[in-house]
Amino acid sequence: MARTEHLIIFQKVYDLIKEVYRDCNNFPKSQRFILGQRIENTVVNILDGIIVANSEENKHNSLLRVSVEIEELRIFLRLSKDLAFLAFKRYEVLTAKLDEIGRMCGGWIKSL
Repeated sequence: MARTEHLIIFQKVYDLIKEVYRDCNNFPKSQRFILGQRIENTVVNILDGIIVANSEENKHNSLLRVSVEIEELRIFLRLSKDLAFLAFKRYEVLTAKLDEIGRMCGGWIKSL
C-alpha cells in the first residue's frame, strides 16, 4: 500500500475536510443533515479518491472520479453560500482551497 501522507494534495484535502466539518456544523439544524452531510461526504470522497489513486497502477480513472467530486463540491458550496448557510468570506476561503486542489488533481491527470 502506497503512503499518502507525503502527497501535498492529500494534506490539502485533509485540511479542507477539517474546515468543511467546522463550517457545516454552523448550518441551520434543518440543513445540517441534508446539505451539510452531502458536503461532508463529498469532501471525504475526494480524500478517498486520492488515497485510491495513489495506490493504483492505473491512476487515471480514479483521478477522473476525484475531479467529478471536486466539481460537485464546488456546486454544493455555491448553493450553501446562495442560501446563506455559508458566509461569503468562508465561501471564498473554501473555494480558493478547492481550486488549488482541482489544479493539483488536473496536473496529476495531465502528467499520466
